[in-house]
Amino acid sequence: MPLNPETIEKLARAGLTVIHPDPTASPSYRPVFISKIAAGFPSPADDYVERRLDLNQHCIHHPEATFFLRVSGHSMTGAGIHDNDILVVDRSLKPVHGKIVVAILDGEFTVKRLSREGCAGGHLALLPENDDYPRIEIHEGQELEIWGAATFVIHAL
Repeated sequence: MPLNPETIEKLARAGLTVIHPDPTASPSYRPVFISKIAAGFPSPADDYVERRLDLNQHCIHHPEATFFLRVSGHSMTGAGIHDNDILVVDRSLKPVHGKIVVAILDGEFTVKRLSREGCAGGHLALLPENDDYPRIEIHEGQELEIWGAATFVIHAL
């Protein structure tokens, strides 16, 4: 499902850069340890390797429908999506309430959380995850297309 140049240009205007996964790339496996790492109190570490992990297999479930998009902007920082992060977006997933989606609203791309709550008449809203940005209510007559669902975010620490 390749993207046409017009779609790539619209994504760029929205601050999203398309990065295509390489379907011909050989798997790159990394070790996965059997024990989990404590994010609260320290726990004894195990040196036992459970298996090997290929991040492509872990993050890409539908290769033909998956795209990487580089994010520009700060409206989703509360969801852990920061400026210059890479979103893994799966176009084959059904958009549901509460999920983070890449949407086209009136011809413009945006990344927001999809919501039905608090909307009059069963309409939808696109919610930012930063209080500095407004909630976007979808009204009668507006064109909304959910382009894909974000499944992972990749960012440097």
